[in-house]
Amino acid sequence: MYAGSVHLHNVLRWVILILLLLNVYRHATASAQPYGEKDRKLGLFLMIASHIMLLLGLFQYFAGGVGLERIKALGMGETMKNAEYRYWAVEHGIGMILAIVLVTLGYGVRKKKFNDFVKHRRALILYVIALLIILASMPWPWREGVGRPWFPGM
Repeated sequence: MYAGSVHLHNVLRWVILILLLLNVYRHATASAQPYGEKDRKLGLFLMIASHIMLLLGLFQYFAGGVGLERIKALGMGETMKNAEYRYWAVEHGIGMILAIVLVTLGYGVRKKKFNDFVKHRRALILYVIALLIILASMPWPWREGVGRPWFPGM
């Protein structure tokens, strides 16, 4: 079950990146248009995918061997001294949780009593910051010690 969750987590990252790029593009180009149903649905799909990703990540953190188990086995001091262990035990999770909070706030902008231009701008800013944090926190294949393949099974 753990291996399946890792593969699903890996595939879902592409879904989230695509949805996030679509949201950024939409809000960047639609500032003069009304904040409508298309914006709501794009944001909702992104938020749902990111929350599913969070649940999968939390499962992996608590059930897998690179998160909480490593901290328990080595202690927090030893975990923080090793770059790979620190990445999986602390950095990746904190970065992604922060990005998911920003995605959720970006979706919530639609409820505020602002004009449409301000809604698009605020959502755009939140989504761009979330995108940057996600790109910085992902285990890209070229990251030494923590890199994951582009697609599962590669």
